[in-house]
Amino acid sequence: MDAVDLKIFAAVARTGAMNRAAAELHTVQSNVTAHVRLLETELGMALFDRHSRGVTLTTAGRRLLPYATRIGQLMVEARLAVADEGEPGGPLTIGSLETTAAIRLPKVLATYSKAHPAVDLVLATGTTAELVGDVLERRREGAFVCGPVDHPELEEEVIFREDLVVVTARPLHSLADLGRTGDLKIVVLRIGCSYRQRLEALLARRGIVGLRRLEFGTIEGLMGCVAAGIGLTLLPKSLVAAAAAEGRVAVHDLPAAEGQVSTVFIRRRDSFVSSALAAFLQCARPETARSAAAE
Repeated sequence: MDAVDLKIFAAVARTGAMNRAAAELHTVQSNVTAHVRLLETELGMALFDRHSRGVTLTTAGRRLLPYATRIGQLMVEARLAVADEGEPGGPLTIGSLETTAAIRLPKVLATYSKAHPAVDLVLATGTTAELVGDVLERRREGAFVCGPVDHPELEEEVIFREDLVVVTARPLHSLADLGRTGDLKIVVLRIGCSYRQRLEALLARRGIVGLRRLEFGTIEGLMGCVAAGIGLTLLPKSLVAAAAAEGRVAVHDLPAAEGQVSTVFIRRRDSFVSSALAAFLQCARPETARSAAAE
């Protein structure tokens, strides 16, 4: 059993067919079949059930797959570690909440890109749930999410702190007034958004439950809906400050226990930290953290 055998096994498991795995690996089907049979002979267990539509993993194959995947990932990281000579460069894929990307990252990205032009930075947005999954599955080197995350496989570091506010189209004397409105809707991002969960929880604590939801994929669409008086939402105060100053929306402050939230950067504990990622974190950290690290 070697790394090549495991790589081919994982490709067959992922594609569900020997011929599709061969196409993905740019080889011939007979080569894939030979490696799989060799691996099965060495382990003394059938790893796949063959059928007319392709193959499916046996119980033994399902047990082997996480190890094969991990070994493949370690091989990729080993090559990256050997090639990394301390000068930031090459690909760097980061995830972020859409709100963080809009209000916190433009300055960070501008500073980083100017300082390290050899890095090919890709920023992808998503919900906290999506981004945590991406980092755990190693699709992203790290991500900015709503904290705390408290996952045993993840390292997390507080980077930003936000004050959340309830946003409506018109002023209210208090949030209790929301329960007296007729057809109350909450305007939220798709499921998995941590702000959505917080909004539902804080309304429930005020006896407001069973609300209808309108889901949007972007902050712009969400804000337009709130400004039109269709519903309410929960967002960082800094994000809605301009719209509030222009009178397009009204903001309602929350007690610190409900309104203060940390944005954390997460990465896998067992992953290689490239020079590109280390330099990015140095740019993203608050000034106090950068000063402490330099001392």
